[in-house]
Amino acid sequence: MTPTWDELSIGTECAPREYGPLTRTDIVRYQGASGDFNPIHHDDDFAQSAGYPTAFSVGMLQAGILASYATDWLGPRNVRAFGVQLREQVWPGDHLVCSGHVVARDDADRTVDLELVVTRVGGGAAITGTATFAVQ
Repeated sequence: MTPTWDELSIGTECAPREYGPLTRTDIVRYQGASGDFNPIHHDDDFAQSAGYPTAFSVGMLQAGILASYATDWLGPRNVRAFGVQLREQVWPGDHLVCSGHVVARDDADRTVDLELVVTRVGGGAAITGTATFAVQ
């Protein structure tokens, strides 16, 4: 159930959610859906020729996971802004944890601003993000 305005204050956190392990099939399926067929995301030889140990995930796949996490919390119809910054590669086999919290409230517009992050278990922040949601 979507939280109400009175239930959201600065510092309110959404329960973290783990995704994974991310598989090569997940990555290739995202490539097909998005039209991004860069071989660095599915061809190990190609990725190694570019200096990477193996093929790695498309960053926008993690951005989509983060967007779904936020909209599951505050509702897809309530999104007013969403942005991400890609920080580090995500590899096949990685487990990801999404987390987020309220950093600002606008009483006049009844919106909340969020800070969001996708963290690789055993690694760093793969993606950081911000979002603004309208709240009833």
